[in-house]
Amino acid sequence: MRLCRKFRLAFLLLLVALWTAPAFAQGCAMCNANARATPKEGQRALNRAIFVMLGPPVGIMIFGFGFAIRYGKRRDRENDSDSD
Repeated sequence: MRLCRKFRLAFLLLLVALWTAPAFAQGCAMCNANARATPKEGQRALNRAIFVMLGPPVGIMIFGFGFAIRYGKRRDRENDSDSD
């Protein structure tokens, strides 16, 4: 039974990965051409800008995940102390 669940999960993950594959090919040709036409300093600036714009969403996700873990542990401790 466990093997069937693992196989089903692996199949589902593969299906989702294949379903999203066309999205990776949707790069804007004009944006790509303009970025390649810029000098090396401009390309480095674009790369840095991408990382700077990526920072806040990743930070928010890490904060939310940490808060959820902390809340879950506190709730579990309260439930354990209530049952005693």
